[in-house]
Amino acid sequence: MTLSLTAQAQASPPRRWNLQPGIAWLIAAITLVPLLVVLASLADPQTDIWAHLADYVLPQLLINTAWLAGGVAIGTLLLGVSLAWLTAVYDFPGRRHFAWLLALPLAMPAYVLASVQIGLYDFTGPLQTLLREWFDNSRWFPPIRSRGGVILTMTLALYPYVYLLARNAFLTQGRRALEAAAVLGLSRRQGFWRVAMPMARPWLVGGVSLVLMETLADFGTVATFNYDTFTTAIYKAWFALFNLKAASQLASLLVMAVLALALFEQKARGNKRYHGAGRSGPAQPIRLQGLRAVAATAACLLILALAFFIPCGQLLKWAATVIKTDFDSRYISFIWHSVLLAGGAAMLVVTLGLLLAYAVRGRDGHSARLAARLATLGYAIPGSVLAVGVFIPTAALDNQLIAALQALGWQTPPQILKGTLVVMLLAYAARFLAVAFEPTQAAMQRITPNQEAAAASLGLGRREMLWRLHLPLLRGGLFTAALMVFVDVMKEMPITLMTRPFGWNTLSVRVFEMTSEGQWEQAALPALAIVVVGLIPVALLARQTENR
Repeated sequence: MTLSLTAQAQASPPRRWNLQPGIAWLIAAITLVPLLVVLASLADPQTDIWAHLADYVLPQLLINTAWLAGGVAIGTLLLGVSLAWLTAVYDFPGRRHFAWLLALPLAMPAYVLASVQIGLYDFTGPLQTLLREWFDNSRWFPPIRSRGGVILTMTLALYPYVYLLARNAFLTQGRRALEAAAVLGLSRRQGFWRVAMPMARPWLVGGVSLVLMETLADFGTVATFNYDTFTTAIYKAWFALFNLKAASQLASLLVMAVLALALFEQKARGNKRYHGAGRSGPAQPIRLQGLRAVAATAACLLILALAFFIPCGQLLKWAATVIKTDFDSRYISFIWHSVLLAGGAAMLVVTLGLLLAYAVRGRDGHSARLAARLATLGYAIPGSVLAVGVFIPTAALDNQLIAALQALGWQTPPQILKGTLVVMLLAYAARFLAVAFEPTQAAMQRITPNQEAAAASLGLGRREMLWRLHLPLLRGGLFTAALMVFVDVMKEMPITLMTRPFGWNTLSVRVFEMTSEGQWEQAALPALAIVVVGLIPVALLARQTENR
């Protein structure tokens, strides 16, 4: 009996405390705390604030936001689906190049495109000036500073989200969907509407959902157009009215709208399954002839010109006129601050993403997966909301620290945590954790238990296994995650604008300040730098697409 108990004790190692779910929930708290702080403001409604909002603010905000979201959703759906169907199913001159060139507008932030659109097409811009020289007046030209102008600009900036996902869907169907429709006696047009579009529904819902989230989260574009939405109202309530409670109340409404959108997107997909129409190899595209081929090429060129090439050309022209007078030592600090923030955020967020991926891989996977789902929710939340949600508890903690230190007789500065890089990095972590977690998790899934078992049989402990097995295999995923976070932080505006230390200007802040004053030429240099950095992930994405 004693021998059997001894053998059982030797066979069963002592049970260790599993810390992985706790780590996952600790990381999730970075996102959950700001969201809960913002939503908690609804539990203590300020009647005077709500009366003011209901009478003077909310009606126009709701109308503007509804028009913007609906218009951009319809515009990106029409543009993205038509271009995706054209490049996936048909063959025409330049098709292979357009397949990846049409994704280039992703490299240009919407607020940069907005500044170029106003500078080009406003009454005093070069286009309307030329029209007045030719036709004596330009009153018939639609005003760019309008609701339609905002919708058009954001449609041109965001259509690649729908285009890339829809093209992926159509490539799996391709000509086979039309052949299946022909067997059923349907025309090519009927086959598109009754076969191809229903089969592509999950991709289209996903693309439009991304567009709507980006639209609701946008601050720079609507601020450039002076088009009031919830994000601009949050900023004005905080920095113009100095009313953090009003900003929190508005942010809570926006959070509920975004969460409702995410829930709708998940419910819309449901448990349906969609399968491609055959897997016997890639289907040959249908070759267009004559005027149809010319029209297809012209349509792709027109969209690329409006969304990317003309704006880039205008930015280069403006930058050339001011580079001698405007480029000075300040730009060194703009670039240094931008790179420092983006690099620090990339290191922090990738580290958190790696820890979260390890937690999901652990023994207690269910709890960790729930924590990971909540932790990555921040990507769907506007940056202005997260800025408010991070600042409020940080300010409260700051006041407690100062009071405690003063009670001990210490001399304290007016603020310890507020107005520091810590607040910015926490907000970046909550916003972009999903960007780091997804590629890291995908790379983690390629490490099989057999590989780990083989490493353990060779006597590798946990630490050695991390350095000699996991990190070499995860290198590609971690590099992709770091690159994506770096570029996203470089382009990010509301968090940087609302939480930066005093005098801490970046390229995106410089663009906002110059466009706010209508100085489009001075905004060209930092905007061009942001676009160049944004081309990196688009180039990598195009390379991956070509290798499939």
